[in-house]
Order: sequence, then structure tokens, then C-alpha cells
Amino acid sequence: MKVVDVSDCVVGEDVVFSADNTRWYLSCMGSNRVIVGDAVSDTVLQAIDLPKPYAHGIAIHSGIDRILVTSTVRHTDLGDAGDSITVLKASTGEVMGTHRVSKKEEPGGDAPVEVLFVPQSDPPVAYVTNMYGNTLWTATWDPNSQDFTVAEAFDFADREVAVPLELYFNDDASRLYVTTAKPGHLHIFDISENATQPKLMTSIATAEGAHHVAFDRDMTHAWVQNSLLNLPGMSDGSVTVIALDEGKAVGSVDTLK
Repeated sequence: MKVVDVSDCVVGEDVVFSADNTRWYLSCMGSNRVIVGDAVSDTVLQAIDLPKPYAHGIAIHSGIDRILVTSTVRHTDLGDAGDSITVLKASTGEVMGTHRVSKKEEPGGDAPVEVLFVPQSDPPVAYVTNMYGNTLWTATWDPNSQDFTVAEAFDFADREVAVPLELYFNDDASRLYVTTAKPGHLHIFDISENATQPKLMTSIATAEGAHHVAFDRDMTHAWVQNSLLNLPGMSDGSVTVIALDEGKAVGSVDTLK
């Protein structure tokens, strides 16, 4: 193991890699930066200052040379929620602009938290989860303008669930999986026909605080970790076992409770 000095980064959050595995990009929630590193020599190459604070979610699409970074919440108290994503040019670190992912008057306070590109989508499409806004948004690449168009794709409030967090896809990108922490659920969407119009197939109850998910290789089972920072109403501490082909929870791992 090796320690890489990223002293310019306060509260490191997410790391993504370029398609050729030669570069890594680290979001820094407390210092409003993205750190760029060399994945071969394990050295820092660049620190990119962002126009919006509280960098958390980060996604890269090497095919269009773009990175998307979410503006989430202040790390000390989860306040001052952002409502936008920042677009960076991956090869240079240049800030290309920002896009609001909220329908509210500014500041919307929707707290976009995670962002992830749909694998092999054409044109490229990324999903954004709004932690406080309880919505799912898309950012769709427009090759003519060389920029993204953003739109709301799903409102979780209509399902009486809140705090959407993590995003996952199956191998052929026909399914999108999203967790909501309050109350805990794993939601499965069909995106096989149109990635910008996800169709909710089922919502599976887990336990309060549904957050990260692990899947087995053949995508028959999922393990949902139920805790978000030990926050009230989102801190069950269990791991829910879900049979994806049956669409239901089949067990609970309570070891860490």
C-alpha cells in the first residue's frame, strides 16, 4: 500500500478514473476542489478550484472529455445545500460551466449528491440524485452545443420516500438502481428504451438509511447497507439482502447493529 499526499484536499469524497486508467480525479467537499492525479506514478498533477462549493459526486466520460461534479452540502453541518453540477474539461481541468438541477428559485437547496454516466449511452447521459430535493435528474450531452441539457426525470416525493443517494447499473445498462434513505428502499428502474425517461419497476423496502449497495456478479442478489452518517431516522445499521429476480428482501445481516 502507498500513501499519496493530497494536502490541498479537505474532506476527500469520491474518486473516478479515466477510461485508460492513467488519471484519477478526487472530489474535495471541504476545499471546493477536484484533485487530479497520475494513476501510474501515484502523484498529484493538478488542483482544480470549482465555482460551486461542497464537491461530492464526480463522474467522468472520456469519450466527450468531460467531468461532472455535484455541489452538495457543507461538510460540517450538512447545511447551505447547493443546487448545481459543474462541468469540467477532463484533459485540461478547465471549468466549462455549471447547470442548476432544481426547479426552485435560487438557491434551490436540492443538494445534488451523486452523479453517474449511463454506460455506453448514445448520446452520453448522466443521472444525478438530489438528496434534499428528492428527485432524479438527467444531464444529456448535446454534441452540437458541446454542453449538457439537464431535466428532472423522476420525483421520489410522489412515492412518499426521501433522500435519494446512490446510483448503480446492471451490466447491459438496462436497469438503474437507486437507494433512498428515508424510509430505506432500493428502487429499480427500466431504462432500456430511453435513458432520459426511467420507468419505475419496483421499490423494495430495506431498513432506514438505505445507502450503498453491493451486487453479485450475475446480478441475482443485492446487499443494501442501511446507514447514512448515523443520522436520526437513517441509522438502522443492518445490511438487507435482496433477491433481485424475486424483487423482495430475503434476509438481514445484523452483525454491525
